Amino acid sequence: MKGFVVTGTDTEIGKTVFAAGLVGLIGARYWKPVQAGDDDGTDAQRVAQLSGIATSRIHPEAYRLRTPCSPHEAAVIDGVEIDLARLALPEGDRPLVVEGAGGALVPLRRDLLYADVFARWGLPVILVARTGLGTINHSLLSAEALRARKTSVHGIAFVGDENAETESTICAIGGLRHLGRLPMIDPLDQAQLSAAMHQHFNIEDFA
Repeated sequence: MKGFVVTGTDTEIGKTVFAAGLVGLIGARYWKPVQAGDDDGTDAQRVAQLSGIATSRIHPEAYRLRTPCSPHEAAVIDGVEIDLARLALPEGDRPLVVEGAGGALVPLRRDLLYADVFARWGLPVILVARTGLGTINHSLLSAEALRARKTSVHGIAFVGDENAETESTICAIGGLRHLGRLPMIDPLDQAQLSAAMHQHFNIEDFA
């Protein structure tokens, strides 16, 4: 197993929390290629805290941008040009979980989307979606965008309160595997996240 790319249908939907849970569940390495904004800490730091893995299993970002906005805009503001050659997957002896930024069509440059890079990597993609209103459209569009680039969509993981009708509709129309649903966790810490991942996801689905 080489690993997975974790992308979302939107921003601020729990993608980083799910990625941290997945890293812990399958004993993986973690990589966030481009971090835009770090006033509240980086996603890599949050994953380290929530997964409990050694820092040696967290690869440094290819780009750490200061401005908290879309990576393409943050790069322009920071005077940086994102070079595709620097986005090669880091090697290691464990599976790798790669976390994108926001959704699949977030631009790294005006001529380069995350989905384009996912296609180059060739790793299966896990789509993370919320369960609330609007998620059917966002989820199906995201799946179509990935498949249009010949990218394998491993399945969809939901985050939030259960919405069985919406979840089953997305999976039926989109032909997506329902990997599980991560409920809202309060307090959110390593122990609670690990317990929730083991309860709501089947590790064999990621083998």
